This record gives sequence, structure tokens and C-alpha cells, in this order.
Amino acid sequence: MLIAKMNQGKDGDETGTGEGVGEAAELWPAPRPDTALDATVQLPGSKSLTGRELVLAALADGPSVLHAPLRSRDASLMIDALRALGTRIEELPRGEFVDPDLRVTPAPELTGSTTIDCGLAGTVMRFVPAVAALALGPVAFDGDPYARKRPMRPVLDALRSLGADIADEGRGALPFTVHGTGSLHGGRVELDASLSSQFVSALLLAGARFEQGVHIVHTGERLPSLPHIEMTIASLRARGVQVDSPAVGEWIVAPGTIRAIDVTIEPDLSNAAPFLAAAIASGGRVTVPNWPSSTTQVGDLLRTLLPEFGAAIRLNESGDLTATGSGAISGVTLHVPEAGELAPTLVGLAALAAHGSDASDGSDGSDGSDGAASTITGIGHIRHHETDRIAALVAEINALGGDAVELEDGIAVRPARLHGGVWHSYADHRMATTGAVIGLRVPGVEVEGVASTSKTLPRFTELWEHTVAPTSSAVGASRTGVDVAFEFGAAADGASARSSALGRSARGFIEGL
Repeated sequence: MLIAKMNQGKDGDETGTGEGVGEAAELWPAPRPDTALDATVQLPGSKSLTGRELVLAALADGPSVLHAPLRSRDASLMIDALRALGTRIEELPRGEFVDPDLRVTPAPELTGSTTIDCGLAGTVMRFVPAVAALALGPVAFDGDPYARKRPMRPVLDALRSLGADIADEGRGALPFTVHGTGSLHGGRVELDASLSSQFVSALLLAGARFEQGVHIVHTGERLPSLPHIEMTIASLRARGVQVDSPAVGEWIVAPGTIRAIDVTIEPDLSNAAPFLAAAIASGGRVTVPNWPSSTTQVGDLLRTLLPEFGAAIRLNESGDLTATGSGAISGVTLHVPEAGELAPTLVGLAALAAHGSDASDGSDGSDGSDGAASTITGIGHIRHHETDRIAALVAEINALGGDAVELEDGIAVRPARLHGGVWHSYADHRMATTGAVIGLRVPGVEVEGVASTSKTLPRFTELWEHTVAPTSSAVGASRTGVDVAFEFGAAADGASARSSALGRSARGFIEGL
């Protein structure tokens, strides 16, 4: 068994070590395992929980300590943003090879007259403007080029209706400036959160600090990623905030104090998706320890979704979740509106199911595929994530010889034999990890822009290689059956990773985001 432990570095350095960082033309050969997997993967803290708890701690009535927070590009951008507004955030070392805890001390008075780099972090560009409205002075927001394509209008218009002064020249997107006055009136507001549940969470997180609290009414036909809203509400209630939901799509946060508490961040269950999927794709087993018995994280849906592809899933009393696969992958018909974060991995497994078994080599003159078709729907909102993930997944699967089709609200994948080639990431961490999953079964897959994984899982490539192909790694186990723990250092900055093929017609969708 191989035990690979992931830690993102004790100093939070985002400059990187040079591995996997650089121009978009750099390609990472996705490793293929020689034998069935037998690995335990210890994942870092949840991105979603880390971002929420940082914001709440910055707005609390005293210092809070966050234990085991995620250290990634998104987390570093959030820390920098809150520090720019006057929040004091200190690292509390826990050991030479373990990421530090964070002590967050709220500012006596939030200060503006600053700029905030959002990078490509939706949580920063959507959660922090409400905090900036409570500061004194202008706060300018901008981010990576792709970030300017991500929708912001609903949350900016909602903040305006609650009393914020925001200048964006009508863009409804980055860049924009929040002219903070030290307080926000609050009250009732209607918004359409069909494109992102983060619009709702942004108002919920800061709502208790508004003079009249906040009463949010969702006006859209659908609400994606409801579990993320439930996560936000659970975090608020843990800090003594009164939150009610009198009807579906309606939430009320009473004005009041956000209590300072110490919080232990759960492992990021969404980041477990490609590793658990590896057991299905390659055969064998992969275990993720410290899986919570009860959680609001979307990643917990993996326990019910992965068996649809043929996996056996077991969660023991010690909190070890193990996925076991035979290497055979079943086609699926899934409707998963709540599982947008997991959709790229699910689509990757569907592509491998359509690819068929490795024994089907096409030597009989056929296309070589004995695969099964799949349809995954309810995921239309992932068009507005880091990139249009539906268009990107279809383009990349088809570029490797697959037969994927865009649906209005999802993707259909029909049997076709895949071949090697370049898998583009579009500077999207979930696209990059999906390419790694595809490469488990398809020889010659090279992932472009794999450094984008630093957004939520720094040093992904080392963790993946030690999990999938430990015997071929330059560092780590050299003998089968030896338990080895790997501890990794600082994060690589994937901000500069860009697709080298954005000019291709298949990528024209980016301009429409």
C-alpha cells in the first residue's frame, strides 16, 4: 500500500518551485498504473469551508483559530483580500511538515482605499464585495483574464439594492470598485442565483453585519449547488447567527453578532473525486481517511454517485472511505444538479466507460470500442465556472477520438475508442484533474496547464503520481507493499497557466461567458 499525504507548505508561498509552472505549452504526461491501485490519500482542508470560515472569522466579535485550513491559491487570495481590508491573519505553526493553523483577528474597523486581486477565485470575487461594503473607502476588485468572464451582475445588483455604492461601468463583471461607507442598510432583496449559489452565500455570510440583516428571495427557475448554501448556513449557525428559511429559495439572516469560535476544517471531499475515480478506472482500491460521518460538502455525494459506475464504496467507523473497482466501468444516466463540482470527474469516467476495456484494441477492424453510453444532466450551471466546462469537456473528449455531445443541460457520451493526445485545461483545475483520470486508461495523454490545480490542490501532480504510479516516481516508494508517507511543500501558482489552443474554433465559447 502507498500512503500519500498532501500538505501545501508552511509558508503559503505562491511562487512555486518551478514544477508544473510556466507557459501554457508545458505538458504533463498523465501516468498510467502498472498494477491495480492500493493507496491511501490524505487530502487537505475543504476549499469551500476554508473560504467561508475566513470571511466569518474576519467579521466576528473576536479572534478565531482555523485548524487544518486549505493552503492553495484560492485560500491565499482570500487571505490577502481580508488582510487588505485590515484583518489580521497569523500563521500558527504545527510542525515542520504540516501546514499552519490560522489565527484570524477582525479589524476594529474595516478599511478600504485598497485593491483586491481575485485571481480566478469565485469565492473572493463574490464573497468579499459584501465585506468591502462595510469598510471605509473605495476597494477596487480585479482578477485573472478568465475571471472577467465569470458572471457577477446578480450579486452586484443585489448589493446595490441593499445600499452599496458599486461602480462597474455597466459590465456586471470584473473589474469593479466598491465604495464602502462603513455600514450597509440591508433588508429584503431579490436576485436570480441560477448561475451560481455563491451569489446567495455572499449575502448570507455578511448579512448579520448589515443594519437590518438580509432577506434574500431567489427569483430564478433553478438553484444549483444547494448543498453549498446549506454549508454556508451551517457555518453561520455554528457562530450564533440566526438564519431562517421560511420557503424554498428564501433565506433571512437576522442582524447581530457573528461569534468568534475555533473551527477544524474538514478534508476537501470534492478533491477526493479524481482519486476515488482512479480506483474505478484502474482497478484496485483508494482510501481517503477522515471522511466526516455528517457533512454539508457536495463531495459526500461521491458515496452514492460512484457506485453507479461500478465502484464499491465503504465508510468504516474510523472515517476511512474506500472506493474499490474492478477496472470495468459502467455507463450511467445521471441527473445531478447539486453536483457541479464533481461533474468533470463524472464525465471523465463516462468517457472511459464509452472507451471500453483495454482488451478491445480494434484489431478486428472495428473501432475497438466495447464501451457503454452515458448521459449526465442537471449540470448546465457549470458553463459559468472557471470556464464553460460543458463545452470544454466535449471539445477535449472529442479531440481524443471520443463521441461526446453537448446537451442543453449536460453531456451525452457515446461509445468510441479514445487515443492519446493533448488534453487542454483552460486554466481550470477540474479540467486538469479530469485529464489525469482519462490518462489512467488511455496511453499518451498529456495535460496542458496542470499547474491550474494549485487553485485548490497544490502539488497535485506529485500526489497523483505517488498514488497512481509510485514505483516509477523519482521520490517515494520503490518497492511494492511498502507504506510510505509523503509530505509536500509550497503551492505552485497556476495563475499563468493558459490554454495554448484558445484560438481554435472549439474554444469560441469563452468569449460568450
